[in-house]
Amino acid sequence: MRNNSKGLSGADWVLALVVIVVWGVNFVVMKWGLEEVSPLLLCALRFMAASLPFMWFVRRPASLTWGLLAAYGLVQGVGQFGLLFVGMQLGMPAGMASVVLQTQAFITLLMAAALLGERPQPWQWAGLCIAVGGLIVIGSAHGDGATHMTLIGFVCTVASAAMWAASNLITRHAAKNGPYEPVPFLVWSSLFPVLPLLLLSVWLEGGWAVTLQQLQAITVQGLGAVAYLALLSTLLGYGLWTKLLQRYPTSTVAPLSLLVPVVGLLSAMLLLGEFPTLLQWLGTAGVLLGMVVNQFGGRWHRA
Repeated sequence: MRNNSKGLSGADWVLALVVIVVWGVNFVVMKWGLEEVSPLLLCALRFMAASLPFMWFVRRPASLTWGLLAAYGLVQGVGQFGLLFVGMQLGMPAGMASVVLQTQAFITLLMAAALLGERPQPWQWAGLCIAVGGLIVIGSAHGDGATHMTLIGFVCTVASAAMWAASNLITRHAAKNGPYEPVPFLVWSSLFPVLPLLLLSVWLEGGWAVTLQQLQAITVQGLGAVAYLALLSTLLGYGLWTKLLQRYPTSTVAPLSLLVPVVGLLSAMLLLGEFPTLLQWLGTAGVLLGMVVNQFGGRWHRA
């Protein structure tokens, strides 16, 4: 049942904070996983763990076609997370990744305008311009060395945000078929990226021998990262977030996503020792300000 009151209940605030922390720390866990497993193989293991153990007792959403499940799974799994993992392996810091990935909201805006004929409001254009300015500043701060962001890592993360935006349009299309439970949707859509990611890993990351060697050498750290990414970030995080969107207006829930990059930055500093440069801080402020204008501009305009 949808709650049209202004704020979340106490219990739902706890659920929202759980999702925010899980998604924010998620980027640190990705870095830990990438210390043991190559990017595409780690991504394949993530979606394998999120689908294969559960598909035997979680029924496929009857309202959704195989085509929709496959499209979402491939765009999100191979596109969004494949590019994100590769970008982080190639030098994208975890904290900066949590910020840059949030530009998916603006790319979704542009895609919806181009493909669905939706007309962005003036404050959304303003937020987009501010965020793009922040993104340019972050991109200009690339450098060399373990503590710096590389340009290729930045580009892969922006491309990952674009694939997330594309998956948003697919879920919007899926919603036209009627309501569906988020966990079955995630379980069955997670099945489709597994084989493509495994084949890409074998092709691009050293062949079957290297793949088997990585699987044999994986430790508790690598297994824990896979479990976190599959169970907490994918099934729990997206499942709870969708439930909140079903209970409350989007205007109530969506602004809470602004806290994800904040947790991402703090956790990367505390757990990985990643401290952004001055330019990266300025660019981050620009992206977050753009998101604030995009989320709250309508209220300010009406006021």
